[in-house]
This record gives sequence, C-alpha cells and structure tokens, in this order.
Amino acid sequence: MQSIHIICPGKLKESYLCDAVAEYSKRLSPYCKLTVTELPAQRLPENPSRAQIEASLKKEAESIIASIPELAFVCALCIEGKQLSSEQFAKALSAKSVSGISSFAFIIGSSHGLDASVKERADFLLSLSEMTFPHQLTRVILLEQIYRSYQIDKGGKYHK
Repeated sequence: MQSIHIICPGKLKESYLCDAVAEYSKRLSPYCKLTVTELPAQRLPENPSRAQIEASLKKEAESIIASIPELAFVCALCIEGKQLSSEQFAKALSAKSVSGISSFAFIIGSSHGLDASVKERADFLLSLSEMTFPHQLTRVILLEQIYRSYQIDKGGKYHK
C-alpha cells in the first residue's frame, strides 16, 4: 500500500476544513496510508520585513526537511511549479508507483510560501493553479486531487 505524507506548517482551525480533511482521509484509506504532519508555524509580526519572512521560512524549512520520510518522492507545492490536469496528475502518480516508488511526500508552505532549500530538496514542483489559495484550503484541494487520481487510475465514477 502506498504512503502519502502531507507536510505543512500550521494547524487547521476552521471546523469546515477539518471536516473536509477527515472526509478525504476516510475516502483515501482503501488506497493509501495517509499521514498529515502539521509543523509549528513561525510567528511573525503584523507587518514583517523581508528579512523576518526569510528567517521564518528558513526555520520552517528545517522542520519540513527533517519531516520528509526516507525514500519518499517529494513534491513541493509552489506557484512556480508545473500545472497538471487531474488526468496528468493521476498518470504521474501511477507511473511513479509502477517504477517502484511507494512513498510520496507533498509539502505545502505557509502563507509566505517555501524556502528555496525545500524546493531544491523536492523531486517535483507542483502548482495547483495560477490562482492563490489559502494554505489551509490547499490541503483540502490536494487531498481531493489525490483521491481523484486514485479514482481515475481505477476507472471509478468519481471523475467525470
């Protein structure tokens, strides 16, 4: 069984997002072992300087990189990443699985993004859209797309 690891700074607070994560976690349970690692978020002042943001991202990067499971294929979500259709995403996950990869780590940054060291550590950079989403909502969108990819791969009716 595949292992899917979602690594992200900060905890979900909104109950509707927690409910959505729980729902997709349940839906994914027949297909993979899902782990969501919520790392401590760095606190910044109201109007942080660029230097404060960069220092915060570096601290987050240390804990993110330390949380990546050994031998996992690492996919960092960032705006400059490659955009894939749902079908392309499903095909890419399936192809990696066929090649022997059974562990995937998806990294979602904080509201200020990801430090360059995380992007350099990643095996693939993925962009969900040209639009900007709150990082908490990104977790739900990613889980839905992972679930959709399993449905596409098995020919399920979920994806139309």
